[in-house]
Amino acid sequence: MLVCRTWRSISQSDPLWQTLTRRIWHRHHLLHHSWYDEYIYRHRTARNFHSRRYDYTTLNFPPNDDNNNGALSCCRLALSDYHIAAGFSDGSVRLYHLPTRLHVTTFHPHQRNHLGLYSRAVSGIFFTDNRLVFASLDGDIHVASIDVPGAAARRAHLGDVVTDGVLVDFTGCDRWWVGLYAGVPNRAFHVRNSNTEEIVFIGGTLMDPDSVDGWHLLTDLSEHIGRIRITSDELAVGFRITSDELAVGFARRRVIVFNLRNQMILGDEEFRREINVGAADAYDRALMFVNSRGVANVRQVSSLAEICRFMARGSLLGCVNGGYCFTSVGGGIRVWELHHGEYLYILRERIGDASAMIADERYVAACSADNTIHLWDFGAHI
Repeated sequence: MLVCRTWRSISQSDPLWQTLTRRIWHRHHLLHHSWYDEYIYRHRTARNFHSRRYDYTTLNFPPNDDNNNGALSCCRLALSDYHIAAGFSDGSVRLYHLPTRLHVTTFHPHQRNHLGLYSRAVSGIFFTDNRLVFASLDGDIHVASIDVPGAAARRAHLGDVVTDGVLVDFTGCDRWWVGLYAGVPNRAFHVRNSNTEEIVFIGGTLMDPDSVDGWHLLTDLSEHIGRIRITSDELAVGFRITSDELAVGFARRRVIVFNLRNQMILGDEEFRREINVGAADAYDRALMFVNSRGVANVRQVSSLAEICRFMARGSLLGCVNGGYCFTSVGGGIRVWELHHGEYLYILRERIGDASAMIADERYVAACSADNTIHLWDFGAHI
């Protein structure tokens, strides 16, 4: 096939492939030799998700772990390019290296007086650059360096459950940390500047109807009552891309979206049927939730306009990445195409009931009742 010289010249331009990779997969740094290689890798990996082509492995507690017992339960998972972190009911966070599948270290929170059996339980984890940030139900926030061997976690904020309520979920990005609280009226969202670690906004009524259940989390971890996620609203102007971070909050009967820069509410919708908050998630421009009838609803983040819906009865937990939905049903993980709601397959491995799930553009991870972390790697080989 003949290709004109102009197109051949343009197609060899690394800035072109960088722009395409960022617009489609929101990648801002290279993992391969060139942006062309990065684009090809991302494209093939996306096809692997569609065709159920992956490598499966499990990550277990390190043999010398003092807390290797059945009393612990995994509450949260977080993924980066090179690591996965698992947060547990005792407040500890175990870090694993994804390329080798080896346990790296375990971070522990600073000790203090407890208010309830599970006040130290991890309620959120995320990675930023070379840092791991995690929070607990009592509102404590810790920061740990993942590049310094043996470094202990630093407490960045001392929580106050009497003043703020229970920190039911926590997330962040390069610019912001966002906590979702229940138990005290009009204090649902706490937004912090990630550089200064200082509060810039407190407010919101999203969790007011669930105040009592928020306090119950300190003694019973069996329910999911709220979720908070951060997505990016990107606008392309030529080869320049500007973005704002949006916060997406889920409660049992309400979803709210607001701009983190100015706290402007972009979407706010209440529902007659309850949402299964454990199966609610948001990623890039889409969010998903499953109602009490088992209907999964996929919406645009910026407007809450419906993209599609599909039946996902029995879904206990759920998560999404840029193109696919994953739900835990009957001991297995089912997969749907995100934008049209087409059911694709169930992952071959049966793991039992999952206590935590997460997905990104390469991995799907879930933790089962025995605290085994199950990892599915869809990454392409180029």
